[in-house]
Amino acid sequence: MKIFAIADLHLSNSENIDKPMDAFGAGWENHAERLKAAWTEKVSDSDIVLIPGDISWGLKLEEAMADFAWLHSLPGTKILSKGNHDLWWGRINYLNTLYDDIVFLQNDCYVIEDEGLVITASRGWPYPGSDEYTEHDEKIYARELQRMKLGLDAAKAKAPDAEIIVCLHYPPTDPSGRRTGFTDILEEYGVSKCIYGHLHGYAAFGRGIKGNLRGVEYQLVSLDYVGGQPRLIYDSDAAAEL
Repeated sequence: MKIFAIADLHLSNSENIDKPMDAFGAGWENHAERLKAAWTEKVSDSDIVLIPGDISWGLKLEEAMADFAWLHSLPGTKILSKGNHDLWWGRINYLNTLYDDIVFLQNDCYVIEDEGLVITASRGWPYPGSDEYTEHDEKIYARELQRMKLGLDAAKAKAPDAEIIVCLHYPPTDPSGRRTGFTDILEEYGVSKCIYGHLHGYAAFGRGIKGNLRGVEYQLVSLDYVGGQPRLIYDSDAAAEL
């Protein structure tokens, strides 16, 4: 079993949504077609793909349904979490009745018992001191910290000894590794890996943390950063050899 990750799919399969990504520059030309080809080549039905946010351009749930159907057609179990552009996100219990191979993760966790792994997810938000943060973000920032804790508390309750992987949409800190509420919580709960997206274009790629910071491994997996290729973050065969 393998776990892949790729954020910021920005799909627009609904006939009501006209949002081609080509206008956003290098890495976005025919991105959905290229992603489908790479996904089909790499991912098997026994694998998992983590998608931390900005999944569909649909404004309403009905407009996102075509994108869910597109994901359903691809191999593997897909674990989705919310991004800042996922305005359709809501009715989480209903969403989780739609497909047996798509999990919408919010304030909870997904346990992979055979591998000793557990996945949690939160949107995240700009943190104090970041370029995007203003005084108007204070309440949302505090709320997102609480939502992260809810998912991690669920993980500790359901799989207390499992390795924890956290999906965020926003980067939790900058390349210097400054302490934020997000990094403090990740370290407090003993998270092993944190993946995130949101950053696009060469100028922005450097604004997120990468590599190991105080015991947590951080990876940027926005679609244009990983070249439209789902990024392998866990391989059970490789883990068994350690």
